[in-house]
Amino acid sequence: MENRRPEVQSSATVFLSTLTPKFYVALTVTSSLISGLILVFEWWYFKKYGTCFIEQVSVSHLRPLLGGAESNPPVPGFSASNGESETNRQSLSECKVWRNPLSLFRGAEYSRYTWVTGKEPLTYYDMNLSAQDHQTFFTCDTDFLRPSYIVMQKAWRERNPQARIKAAYQALELNNDCAAAYVLLAEEEATTIIDAEKYFKQALKAGEAVYRKSQHCHPQNSQHEAQLRRDTNVLVYVKRRLAMCARKLGRIKEAVKMMRDLMKEFPLLSMLNIHENLLEALLELQAYADVQAVLAKYDDISLPKSAAICYTAALLKARAVSDRFSAETASRRGLSTAEISAVEAIHRAVEFNPHVPKYLLEMKSLILPPEHILKRGDSEAVAYAFFHLQHWKRIEGALNLLHCTWEGTFRMIPYPLEKGHLFYPYASWTETADRELLPTFHNVSVYPQKEFPFFMHFTAGLCSFSAMLAFLTHQFPELMVIFAKAVSIGCGAEFGL
Repeated sequence: MENRRPEVQSSATVFLSTLTPKFYVALTVTSSLISGLILVFEWWYFKKYGTCFIEQVSVSHLRPLLGGAESNPPVPGFSASNGESETNRQSLSECKVWRNPLSLFRGAEYSRYTWVTGKEPLTYYDMNLSAQDHQTFFTCDTDFLRPSYIVMQKAWRERNPQARIKAAYQALELNNDCAAAYVLLAEEEATTIIDAEKYFKQALKAGEAVYRKSQHCHPQNSQHEAQLRRDTNVLVYVKRRLAMCARKLGRIKEAVKMMRDLMKEFPLLSMLNIHENLLEALLELQAYADVQAVLAKYDDISLPKSAAICYTAALLKARAVSDRFSAETASRRGLSTAEISAVEAIHRAVEFNPHVPKYLLEMKSLILPPEHILKRGDSEAVAYAFFHLQHWKRIEGALNLLHCTWEGTFRMIPYPLEKGHLFYPYASWTETADRELLPTFHNVSVYPQKEFPFFMHFTAGLCSFSAMLAFLTHQFPELMVIFAKAVSIGCGAEFGL
């Protein structure tokens, strides 16, 4: 072996001496080009799927081949299927979507946006959820006894808006007091809020008559209980939308009264979040004492939170100090007790939904809110800011206080996916659900921002290094050839070749 080493070294030297500078230029340019293409592909794959392709392949395919994946012994009483089902249940609970309490009218608002811009503001997933809601709220098992309700069952399942409207008119021909048909026409055919209000008033008249009739039949059997539940849903929906029509038409005090009466008449339907409609209307009236009273009732630890609850509480705290707040003054003398309370309320709101501040501060453009929202997600942030931005602007200095303090929240939560501060850890599934709810032309806000993986940094460094070698080889071919030969001979001597 010792006698062969000089021969190997001499043959390697002869081979390297025969290589021309053009070869080294071509070699470095090719390697730079390949690493650049790999970098572009990795960046595209990361942007689309949120993970590095090389890391994914190494974890999924190479590690088992190399023996890196060890199978743990099964725990008694717990199977893999149980673990998967538990994970699925957790992801489903985190991804639960809610009906937007302040959702717009399709015919009078969403359709007008489509006519002007040519863009669809609602996704198929969002509209499909609405169709499911309508079938749940406005249908029951006894509908087969009434031809008009059978037609409406088919209408809610139709994908084509014109087919739904046509079916609603067919239902009215069979029964002129079909409240669900008037609801559909108000939502989808009416092109103005005034027209929608007219349809809803007709729906209210028909719905109240059917509701009173169902109340007397309630004790008889389970079918009549289901019918009463359906008629209650129709009545509550119609009254709520009538209150929203009054709010949009400027009759705010009337809208507030309608909402209060509705909440008193049906106190068990708090899951419909009618109080969020009431909060927004009271803020428009600048009735801040009444807003505080509503918050005192619904901002409770046992009740589910929302961006409207958390940010309205922060707005009221900010209102007490924002008009005279100055970041420079506060940095010199420190924060007062009221200012500390306001800042803590802002931090609490930002922890619940970190997407909202960029919309309120107009760092990100708004779009029309979807019909369904994901709590703590970008869809909820869009819906909240769309209706409440004007209320923040109305209070002097509120947005300035938000601008100066909101980013401090993230210093309190260094690892938002692993732990929370005032709320549960931030769900890791919100981005996927938000992309289903929000239109494709909207740039979905992501929290926490994904860090570029190691292999992307490595590929970027390799590409830059190869490009630098290609440039030096092209500019100084003789020196680079000498350098390459010296490195090759040195490496051969080091490894004993």
